[in-house]
Formats: sequence, C-alpha cells, structure tokens
Amino acid sequence: MKNDIQYLPGVGPKRALLLKNELGIFTLEDLIHFYPFRYLDRSSVTPIAEVTPDVAYVQVQGKVVSRNLINIKHLSIMVEDDSGRMEMVFFKGVKWTYDKLEPGRTFLFFGKPQSFNGRINIVHPEIDNPVQDTSARGVLTGVYPSTEKLKNGGVTGKVMCKLEQAALSLCLGEVHETLPESIIRAHGLCPLPYALKNIHFPDDQRALALASRRLKFEELFFLQLSLLKQRYVRSRAANGIPMPHVGPAFHACFGALPYSLTGAQQRVIKEIRADLSSGSQMNRLLQGDVGSGKTMVAVLSCLIAVGNGYQTCIMAPTEVLAKQHYANILKYLAPTGVRCALLTGSTSRKDRRPILEGLADGSIGIVVGTHALIEDTVQYKALGLAVIDEQHRFGVDQRATLWSKGPGAPPHVLVMTATPIPRTLAMTLYGDLDVSIIDEMPPGRKPVQTMLIGQNRLPAMYRFMREQIAMGRQCFVVYPMIFINEKLEDVSNVEQGYEDILKAFPLEEGYKVAIVHGQQSNEQKEFNMSAFAEGRAHILVSTTVIEVGVDVPNASVMVIRSAQRFGLSQLHQLRGRVGRGAEKSYCILVKDPKTSREAEQRLELMCSTEDGFEIAEQDMKMRGPGDLEGTQQSGLPISLGIASLTRDGLLLEEARHCAQSVLDGDPSLEKPQNAVLLRELRKGKFELRDYSNIS
Repeated sequence: MKNDIQYLPGVGPKRALLLKNELGIFTLEDLIHFYPFRYLDRSSVTPIAEVTPDVAYVQVQGKVVSRNLINIKHLSIMVEDDSGRMEMVFFKGVKWTYDKLEPGRTFLFFGKPQSFNGRINIVHPEIDNPVQDTSARGVLTGVYPSTEKLKNGGVTGKVMCKLEQAALSLCLGEVHETLPESIIRAHGLCPLPYALKNIHFPDDQRALALASRRLKFEELFFLQLSLLKQRYVRSRAANGIPMPHVGPAFHACFGALPYSLTGAQQRVIKEIRADLSSGSQMNRLLQGDVGSGKTMVAVLSCLIAVGNGYQTCIMAPTEVLAKQHYANILKYLAPTGVRCALLTGSTSRKDRRPILEGLADGSIGIVVGTHALIEDTVQYKALGLAVIDEQHRFGVDQRATLWSKGPGAPPHVLVMTATPIPRTLAMTLYGDLDVSIIDEMPPGRKPVQTMLIGQNRLPAMYRFMREQIAMGRQCFVVYPMIFINEKLEDVSNVEQGYEDILKAFPLEEGYKVAIVHGQQSNEQKEFNMSAFAEGRAHILVSTTVIEVGVDVPNASVMVIRSAQRFGLSQLHQLRGRVGRGAEKSYCILVKDPKTSREAEQRLELMCSTEDGFEIAEQDMKMRGPGDLEGTQQSGLPISLGIASLTRDGLLLEEARHCAQSVLDGDPSLEKPQNAVLLRELRKGKFELRDYSNIS
C-alpha cells in the first residue's frame, strides 16, 4: 500500500508526476483513499424531450445525426432519440471527439444542460458507450475530482476508474481495521475493506450508503478524537492561575450598570467564572453577533482577574478598534477605581513611559491595545487574563509571545469573535476550545432595514443619502475591490467609486468624503477612519477593511456595491456597522447587472433576517465551509476527503460523542483495545495547524 504510484500498471513516471502534483496522490494507499464526488447511474436515462436547463446534470442516450466542425475550436454534434433532438457542443479535444462521434452511432452523454438561442444543449458532456442491460448490477460509476492538466495528460474519468480498480485488487487484502470492534458494532458500521470497495465500485445504492457512512464517520471521529485529546493534554499540562474570588471591583461595575444583562450574557459570565476558579487554564471562545454585548462580558471577566490580584490585557486588531474599546471600558470602570491604560503603536514616548511603569509595578489593572502589548519593552507584573478580539487577525507567534509574559503559569485566554460560526464548523475549527455563545441581543436595539436594488436605482439612493446627511447622519459605501480588475470589469471598485461619490456629493456643496482601503499606509487609514468616526466626514468610501471595528453610532446608512461578490457572513458583519445608535438605520445592497439567480437568492436572505447564526448556516450550505468571512474560500485548516461539515452535521455530533466517550475512559489511549486509535492518530493527518494552538 505504501508503494509509489508510478509502479501501478497504467501509470508510469509521467502520469505519476501529474497525480502527485495535481491531486496529492503519491502511493497506492493515497489512491484508494481518493474518493468519487458523485456517481453516474448508468441505468437512468432521460428522454431528450424532457431535458430542461434547470436541472443540475442529466444523462441522455442518443444517436449521432450530424457533426458540424464550425472551426478548429468549435464542434457541434446533433443527437436524437425517439422523443426529440438536442445539440452537444465541444471547444476542446475537437479532433478526437469529431473522429469518435460518427453519425449513426449511439452514445451516452452526461452533463449540465443549458439554453442558448432558444435551444437546449450540453457543453462538453462526458461521453460513454450505451447501456446494454439496464437491469445489470454495478451500474453506479464513480466520478473523481479532476483538473485540466490531468485531462490533457490522458488521466480521464475512465482512466481513474481503471487505476482505482487496479489499486484495490492489489491493496484490499492488506487493509487493516482502523476502528475497534466495539465502535464498529455500536455505530452499525460496515468493515473497512467492504467500504473501500463499495465507495469506488458500489454493488448498488444500499452498498454505497453503507460505505459512505463508514468512511465519513471514521474521518469525523478521528478529527474530533485528535481535537479532544489535545484538550485533555493541555488541561493536564497547563495549570491555570486560580482565581477563586470575584472582588469588589466586579460588584461595583455590575451594580452600576444602567441596564440588566441579557440571560445569554449572564450565562456566559457564569461559564467564564467557573473556568477562572477551576485551577486549569481557561481557553474559551466567545461568539456573539455584532452588538450582542461581548465587550461588557470581557470587562466583567477582566474585573474578576483584577479582584484576584492579576492584570489583564485586551488585544484588538486595529488602533481604531483599540481606541473604541478603551473609551467604552473607561465608562464601565468609572465606579471601580481600577486603573486602565491604552497602548498602541502611535502612543507617544512621553505617554508610554508611565504606562510601562504602571504595567511593571502592577498599578495598571487593565491595558487595552494592539500588537504593541507584546513588544519586548512591555513587562507585566502579573498578567492573569488575555482577551483577544477577532483572534484570526493575530498570528500564532504573536500569541505565544503574549503567553510568555504571564507570571510563570500562562494567562487565561478569552477569544472573542463577532463572526457567527455554524455549530458544526465551530466544533471543528475550535474543537479543543470551550465555546460560549451570546445568542440574545440587548433590548432596545433597533433592527436595520435591509433592501436590495439594481444599479438603475442609484440616483434615488443618492437622494436618500443626502436626506440622511441633512438630518445629521453619516453613510458608509463599501466596495469589494480597490482597482478595476480586467477579468471582473463589471464589479465595482473603490477608486472609481470614490470618484463617483465625489461627483454626487461635491465638496463645494459642503460634503466631506473620506476613503480607506488596504493599500494605504496605516497612518492614512487611521487618519481617514478617525475623520469619519469623529464626525468630520459625512461619507466613508471603503473596502472591507472597515468590517471589523469601526463603531460610529451616528452612521445610519450602509451601502454595499457589487453585493453579490461578498459572502453572507461578511455582508452581515458590514451591516452590523450601522444600527449602533438610537436612530433608524438602513443597509442598501446594490447588485450588478449580471447577478445570477442563485446570488440574488442569497442577497434576498440578507433582507429577510438579521440572525447572524441563521445567515452563517445558510452561507455554509450555499458556499461550503471555507473562510466564512471573505469572498475567497480558503478552506478548512484540515482537508476532509469525504465528509462534509455542511451535510453531515448529525454524523459529526455522533462521532464527537463517540470520541468523547473513548477519552473519558482512556484519556491517553493506553488500553489495548485503543491501540489501533493511537496508531491512526500518530499519522498526524487530523492535527489542526493553527486554530487549536491558542496557547
């Protein structure tokens, strides 16, 4: 099974290089664990007359009536069956296809039907020989992920099937179970050799379902076992700083609040309180929608640490956000007497000296700042709690530096994010963290009215913005890109957008417009953001750099251009930048002329709900579990071969419970029956690279 793939009959050095470079297949073992992503049912053939362009894929069996070579790069083939005729179109492999598809011969064609000039066709269908006996078993044929280079190098779908067949005939006898018999029995799983054979060449639909369930369960189980075992190891190794008291500062702050905490906030504070007093190091993720009151929870957590004689730091990803946190926290701390400081890269040398002295002698209880908090010159007397806002903005090395500033033991860690993450994804990305969710909004927060418009409504939108500015409000206008992209020339860009806004809102009429994007220097960004935050600019034209952290209660309008280019969770984050004050607020999604129906449906969902968790779930179902914040789907920090966090949520829960149960009885996997599990874990396939390594 560990044999190099090039020695498999039908591969050789050239194809081996392709398989290694394109698919990461190096050995026979890699090949048999490379699974089809869908299956063709060779017994299911749709009559041509019933083919419509709204189905995902269709298989027709038709006789070639004519072949028309329009030019050397365009081949049109007309096929017919008893019910009608349709066209097959090819732009690649034209000569080979022309020679193969002789008039009078019958073939199977599989592909995505579409409508062109009122006629239905399929572009680049897969071609196969017709089914002779539709009652035959084994009519399900696997279709494997591929690339252009593979196809051009002769590794077609048919070739992949032959290679898998050859590999299975050599390897199946050497396949050993990866799960203990007790787990296989308890969860009704089929044996591994049976699963591997039937995932590639299923005897029937039932065999495929059994094989798929076994392989998905195994993948999710080992992923969760790896994460939970990391948690066990960490909880034993990292003795936490004990914080048994609450302290007078906590009570003073809590008692002076002008409103009651929501039930969700109270629940989360109890969870954090239990962690801090447990004697183990806290590693907790705090999820909460924009405006749900995470900062209040963070402040009360910090005051528990202060009440036990320890200092805390709150790290923010930008100076603007750090300053806003600091201003809010000072209000909360007013009745407590706790000294708080702000330390960022722009803090002057004169102001910096007393802050550094206060951190070193312990007189400053809470410090808010950016990455400046981890510079070598910053020394803490007794750092007991680190709060990290929007954790993904910090690298592992930066966090590690912060932990080393603790008083011997690592500080407790509270990570905050305003990005709602679907439960199944959170269980994977943050599987070894304890997760708290604030799923309740404070009373009195007004909903943001969200509407979807086309570009023909821009004049009316500008009129509305002028009305809002005349009432003393401010407006955001967000674009997906900085400069014009030749490939995406329809997509709005911030440079052109800035020019358009300046024309619509001229300086001579008293309008002030600021612009912020990622290619500006930090000083430029900070200056322009501050101008908007402090009310000196009426409109802020920007890219998504304002997604995290600009709190401008006076802003009542969020315009998002080319809205179809953003993920739903990102749109939700941007929408959260307005509606933070007492006034009615609006989010206007502007779609481009060529927006697809699917993209419009996503945008319509934004108009129908403000629930960030519902939006995140839908976003994952529509786009897959990648980087839910951005337009780029960067994927998970581990790669799943067959399971899907979108579709296999229930199986993930089952696998996690099973992993938890195994570790409850044998945390180190030392018992003989778990030796097979330890062997699999040591292969290192299921270790997360970044997210789990919080401390």
